[in-house]
Amino acid sequence: MKTSRSKSFRGFFICRGEGNLMRLNSSDSGCKGLFSGFFFLFFCLCVSGNSYAAHPLISDDAGTVGTGNFELEVNVEYANDNGDSETQLAATLSAGIRENIDLVAGVPYLFTGIDDGAETLKEDGLSDITFELKWRFYEKDGLSFAIKPGIFIPTGEEDKGLGDGKAAYGIHFLATKELDPLTLDFDLGYIRNREELRDIWHYSLAAEYAVSKPLTLVADIGGETNPDRESNVHPLFLLGGLIYKIKENFSVDFGLKTGLNRAEADYTVLAGIIADF
Repeated sequence: MKTSRSKSFRGFFICRGEGNLMRLNSSDSGCKGLFSGFFFLFFCLCVSGNSYAAHPLISDDAGTVGTGNFELEVNVEYANDNGDSETQLAATLSAGIRENIDLVAGVPYLFTGIDDGAETLKEDGLSDITFELKWRFYEKDGLSFAIKPGIFIPTGEEDKGLGDGKAAYGIHFLATKELDPLTLDFDLGYIRNREELRDIWHYSLAAEYAVSKPLTLVADIGGETNPDRESNVHPLFLLGGLIYKIKENFSVDFGLKTGLNRAEADYTVLAGIIADF
């Protein structure tokens, strides 16, 4: 089961508007064709299991941790876009209050570096904290559906580019299909944005292939709305990585994400650990 990282839900994705790093609140009709393709592919593969998506994937899944169980995810993500950079350190705790319901809290810390030509302007600090609830409402024959509403608390300093300065809310629809040794995850999300920016739609499709008991290869492709109303280019990404289970309740992961157009960061390196208890 993948814990919900603030980047995956809220949208601390880094994309380029007119050549500079730009923070998103999370994705538009200009991407309908790509979204339709993902949706069609996913449901065509749903033909008649418990493994779920995990960091470094962007896509969330329909998995929950189970009643009385906890999962802690700690990860670091470094993104570079034409010389500008952002590093996010994040901790996310999921608590199972019922077998099919999780409460999730995420706390991110950001380091940013913007090259203005003369010098690199650096800032760091706590970003916006997230609180979410995941409810898996359907599970049968390896196919699961869940919804995950969330709220975002403006704890980051907006004037330093570390937060949005305003509370926000959103919801994700999640679907997971297990086709042992392959697992697919479809993620469709919406976040209500402030009036001067576009609301954001996120859509992505992830695949995991269990090579062996400890090693899983992962891939993810998707996109989301560019919040800049003056831009018609919406960020698209492709990600590949691996997850290695050191112990039954402890895993490490690594991934590399690349932008498929100029609206997405050139590249992002992701690494993390997940502990279940």
